[in-house]
Formats: sequence, C-alpha cells, structure tokens
Amino acid sequence: MTTDTSARPLVSVKDVNKHYGQLHVLQNINLEVNKGEVVVVIGPSGSGKSTLCRAINRLETIEGGEIFIDGKKLPEEGKELARLRADVGMVFQSFNLFAHKTILENVTLGPIKVKGVDKATAEKDAMALLERVGVAHQAPKLPAQLSGGQQQRVAIARALAMKPKVMLFDEPTSALDPEMINEVLDVMVQLAKEGMTMIVVTHEMGFARKAADRVVFMADGQIVEQAKPEEFFTNPQSSRAKDFLSKLLTH
Repeated sequence: MTTDTSARPLVSVKDVNKHYGQLHVLQNINLEVNKGEVVVVIGPSGSGKSTLCRAINRLETIEGGEIFIDGKKLPEEGKELARLRADVGMVFQSFNLFAHKTILENVTLGPIKVKGVDKATAEKDAMALLERVGVAHQAPKLPAQLSGGQQQRVAIARALAMKPKVMLFDEPTSALDPEMINEVLDVMVQLAKEGMTMIVVTHEMGFARKAADRVVFMADGQIVEQAKPEEFFTNPQSSRAKDFLSKLLTH
C-alpha cells in the first residue's frame, strides 16, 4: 500500500498541551501545515506563539499531544530527535552565531558535523546561500563585524544549509533596529516565493499580509482563529482578534 505523501501535512500538531507551573501556555493546540505553505502566527505577548514554535522541534517539551514532521512522530530525545531536527530549520530572535568562527564557518559547521558533507562541498553550498541572502562578501569576517540585520541573514543561511523541510522563525526581527528589519523580511519573502514551508512567529503585520498563505491568531494559549491574510485583517471573526487588530492600527 502506498501512501500519498503530498496529501499529508508536513507539520502536524495534535492536542498539544504545555504548562509552566500553574500557567497553561499551550491548550489543546491543533495545527497542520502543508508542504510549501507559509503560516504566520500572530497574537498578543504571552499568547504561547513562541512556545508553540519551539515545541515543534522539541526545544520545549510538551506534556500532552503529539507532533509529526513529514509523517514521523517527533521523538522525546536521542539520535532520532537529532535526525528529525535536522529537517526543521530554526531562526531565533537572537542570532546565536558562533562568535569565534567566521561567517563561512558558521554556515558550514552543521553540514560537515551533522550531515558528514565534505568541506569543499559545504563551502561551495554555503557561499551560494550567503549569496542568496546578500552577504557573500562578508564570508571571511567574524559575526561581531556585521550589523544585526546581516547576522540574522547569516542565521537564515545557516539554517538553510541543513536543507530543512520546514523553517521555523521565532520573532526573527524583534531584536533588530528598524532600518534592518526589511532586509531580513525581504529574504523571508523571497524564501516564501521559492516554496519553502515556513512557520513564522512575528509582529510584522506587513509580512503577514504579503507572504502568508494563512494567519494563525493565538491568545491565552489557544488558537483563536485562522484565515487567509486578506480575510483575517479585513474581517476578523473573534472579538479577541478584533481587539488585537484595533490596538495595532491605532499605533
């Protein structure tokens, strides 16, 4: 019996729960993301967006429910988890680059160490990725010599170097100066156009409107509603989303 993998969601989150002490930060979360889909998760601070993003590659443990990546259940720990994690690229608020390694070394480290790619091939691939995110000329420098926006673009290249099936972005522009935000969002918009499956937690509503196939609105640990961007921004269904959007639009 052959299973049709194209019909299967690439990421499937089923009945996921998470507590921090008394706080129920993820409450029976169900979410499916298909291959090539860009899902933008928005909502007020403390709604559980980042926790959900981090749970999808087990940076956060969960207390109940299951998460599947490309049909495989996310294991608790061990080698299987490391292998599955390689399919899930992650870009954080802070760039987390290795300060003592060059930009090129930062991007080649994963493929060489985790995937066993030879150095010459890894460097060739890394240079192509750095070119793609617009920082190839910075390859010999150390991270501290780059601007925040450049470092975040390197972090995206580093995640892409592992050839992930899905990319997670956890507020990737929130630590950046305003003039650097667009240079990072432009790279993300381009990735979306190229068909990369993406789950993006962000406060950048312009990006959500431009690049998202679907907006997922979270509040108080729950997914309150989800819709296409045009529908969500012009006609939100829940009072919680209406309230959230009205606050945004008045600032």
